[in-house]
Amino acid sequence: MSELINNAEKRRGLLKHMIKQLHEGEAPDAVKKQLIQLLGKVPYDDVVKVEQQLISEGMPPGEILKLCDIHTKALEGAIDQEGSKEAPPGHPVHTFLKENRGLGWHLNELKKFFSDVEKKADDEDASDQMAEIRNHVHALTDVDKHYKRKENLLFPYLEKHEITGPPTVMWGKHDEARELLNAAVEALGATREYSAGEAKGVIDLTVKPAAEAIEEMIYKEEEILFPMCMDTLDNKEWYDIYSQSLEIGYCLYDPKEEWKPEGVDISVEEKKEDERIQLPSGSFTVDELNTVLNSIPFDLTFVDKNDTVRYFTQGRERIFERSRAILGRQVQLCHPPKSVHIVGKILEDFKAGTQDHAAFWIEMKGRFISIEYFALRNRDGDYQGVLEVSQDLTEKRKLEGEQRLLNYVD
Repeated sequence: MSELINNAEKRRGLLKHMIKQLHEGEAPDAVKKQLIQLLGKVPYDDVVKVEQQLISEGMPPGEILKLCDIHTKALEGAIDQEGSKEAPPGHPVHTFLKENRGLGWHLNELKKFFSDVEKKADDEDASDQMAEIRNHVHALTDVDKHYKRKENLLFPYLEKHEITGPPTVMWGKHDEARELLNAAVEALGATREYSAGEAKGVIDLTVKPAAEAIEEMIYKEEEILFPMCMDTLDNKEWYDIYSQSLEIGYCLYDPKEEWKPEGVDISVEEKKEDERIQLPSGSFTVDELNTVLNSIPFDLTFVDKNDTVRYFTQGRERIFERSRAILGRQVQLCHPPKSVHIVGKILEDFKAGTQDHAAFWIEMKGRFISIEYFALRNRDGDYQGVLEVSQDLTEKRKLEGEQRLLNYVD
């Protein structure tokens, strides 16, 4: 038996046989028992290579997709990550893992509210618990950016290394999770009033399946995908992924650390900071433009024509907190449920061309805050998005008379 355990080819052959057993209907618990008994621990790269072999031998990726959850359950706890590399702060994998911690927190909170609802009699009110569940599900929709960075940045590099099986299977699981999340969001948006009996039905039919899909993907990533990627990609490839990540955005986490890998020439990337951005009335370097925008005495947030948050200024005193985790997120999901219908109305009117400006003002912590939304249109009148402008007008409201002499104000 020890010869079988130590022989990689035979070990993979046995693993492949067991996955085929699952395909033929063998119970996951029975297969898991066999795995632990015969192999003890399965190196994660064996799982990857076996999946790749099955696809190469003609098993359709869709069929492996159906088996994915089953054989993940069968292998749970039996995958060996010993010797896998650790990602330093700022590295794309470090960011993925931090995002998983954020997702995991919301998943754990959901489980608490599931339990609270389950303890109630069917005719009791569960509206408050369902409101909390709705908030956590909305937060989980941010996982789309996590998946998009994998799909558009990470998977292409795996394919260059001729690793096509796991990306194909995993992308399919992403789409399944997205569909389940969308179904949960839709179900939770149907009403605000729930009896416990109604709540249990919605939780079991839509929310739990979505939460379980995300939780299982976290396991697949951390047990199989990320260790494999750390062993496969070099620092230049990781830096390419790192450099493009912000454009897609981050999920429930804003990486603060700047990552500069050893042995990679990034002088070309740094040179771009000195190139001038030519505009009709002048030009800026990236550094100059960033400095100007962050020195403006009000907050700007840009939402593109697809309702996606693309930019915000980072002035010294922001009125409303922003983190880069909102970049790439649908603006509707950045507002609490009680006000999202107002945001939706503004966007609808701006896109229809019936309105170009919406203004609000509020008292907040003793300060007078102005919040304005401007429709952005190009020279041809085509809608390009929305600019949100927030400004603290407390001191300006106190101005009287004139000031014509120089008098520096702190």
